[in-house]
Amino acid sequence: MEGEMNLEEYFSRISFHGSCNNLDLATLKLLHKQHVLSIPFENLSVHCGERITMDLEVIFNKIVRSSRGGWCLENNFLFGWVLRQMGYDTEMLGSRVFNSATNDFYTTDNHLINKVVIDGKAYITDVSFGMSSQLWEPLELVSGKDQPQAAGACRLIDKGDHWVLEKTGRKPKVVNPEFAKSSLVNQKLKKPLYSFTLVPREARHFLEVCHSLQTDPRSLFTNKSICSLQTPTGFRGLVGWTYSEVTYKPEEGVDVLDMRDIPDDEIDQILREKFNIKLQNKLQPVNKTAYYTL
Repeated sequence: MEGEMNLEEYFSRISFHGSCNNLDLATLKLLHKQHVLSIPFENLSVHCGERITMDLEVIFNKIVRSSRGGWCLENNFLFGWVLRQMGYDTEMLGSRVFNSATNDFYTTDNHLINKVVIDGKAYITDVSFGMSSQLWEPLELVSGKDQPQAAGACRLIDKGDHWVLEKTGRKPKVVNPEFAKSSLVNQKLKKPLYSFTLVPREARHFLEVCHSLQTDPRSLFTNKSICSLQTPTGFRGLVGWTYSEVTYKPEEGVDVLDMRDIPDDEIDQILREKFNIKLQNKLQPVNKTAYYTL
């Protein structure tokens, strides 16, 4: 299985059957959407004794060859490599996720995204934010324009020395009464997701944050085990023991949330059946108090 990383294996992993010769927006959109429908956003490595690295070959083997997902540092690093291999004009950027606890952005880059330029127009492509905050296609880098996505309307705002991405979603409609007050249910329709600058970054820029996100006791990722996969109608999410299937109903202005708790002995089965993930090591689900919504 080891050996050189190649694009064909990646294309097969995401069921991409388009042409690799057209380096146009349509191809980029298709790649982006196939990636998020095929590869989960997940931090399960943190909770089953594995270390997450910024080594591209390790990431390729994990995500492409071992039917796993990853978090932004893995997914977007891999996606940027794919785009560069194909010949797209692309750069990695660092961004700072919005922290609802402090009502401000983090002070250091803790999220990786890619900028792609096609025919003189710049786009932001982010295949790894998860749950209802996941972009299904690239966003044109223009300020103040509503750009519709499956999960709602996104808008990029040029603040001068940085850009902000905000999203306006729909009202949650929770099928299961016992989860109506769950902290996982997002009650804020409009929220900033992250801020970023257009300074190109190398992988080494993220080494320190890659380490701290998986070791710091205050990190969201040490406090919760998270797995999410987009579906043609919404997404599936597993946070700790809580499994959710979310269906987008834009025509009714709601997202329908079907939530239930999974017993320990069925977690592996849920991961296999709903996310196509087979873990090598035993997962210890975690859901400690830390702000996070579907």
